[in-house]
Amino acid sequence: MTPSPDSTTGLKRAQILQGALEIFLHQGYEGTSMDRVAAAAGVSKITIYKHFADKEGLFTALIEQVTAQRFNQVFGTICLDDSPAQVLRQIAQKFLALLAVDDEYVAFLRLIIGESGRFPALAQLFIQSLPQKVWRSLTHYFDSHPDLAIAHSDAVARIFTGTLLSYAMTQRIMHGQHIAPMDPDLLIDCLIGLILAPQPIPPEDL
Repeated sequence: MTPSPDSTTGLKRAQILQGALEIFLHQGYEGTSMDRVAAAAGVSKITIYKHFADKEGLFTALIEQVTAQRFNQVFGTICLDDSPAQVLRQIAQKFLALLAVDDEYVAFLRLIIGESGRFPALAQLFIQSLPQKVWRSLTHYFDSHPDLAIAHSDAVARIFTGTLLSYAMTQRIMHGQHIAPMDPDLLIDCLIGLILAPQPIPPEDL
């Protein structure tokens, strides 16, 4: 059976993105050339330009693909019918488990951080593609559970994800697990306890 034009185009695009990821991770953004990407992907440079306008467009597509994949890995199988404590635990455990084994994603995060000073627009695209998407999802979840009495759900969403990102940054991304170890289950227990602790009653309501 002959593949359809759309499927062939999709396969070629995926092939280019995989080759590009390999080169970007090894050479950095500035050090990556379309010639190197073409060689790694096993395609011609002309083929790359049929799919992507330039290197920035290629890296933009790569950010969108990598972040969408990891978002789905963490949030795609969460059972929102579980209790809030169970839902938050699932999210935290899946995220930290992903960072523990996904060397490619860890390398990609190091690349984004390392290039953020020279290419802030690309770093901002990453924030829009993943952290902001996570914040919106958690904010919506908190707002859908008024029984939690969370007054500022957007801030709490950032506190929750920020704690996990800080742990990932110091333990995995910056190689601190041997000099500043922390039990991930203990961290998750304490974090959920803080998020779901009963809210204090304002003095004017007493």
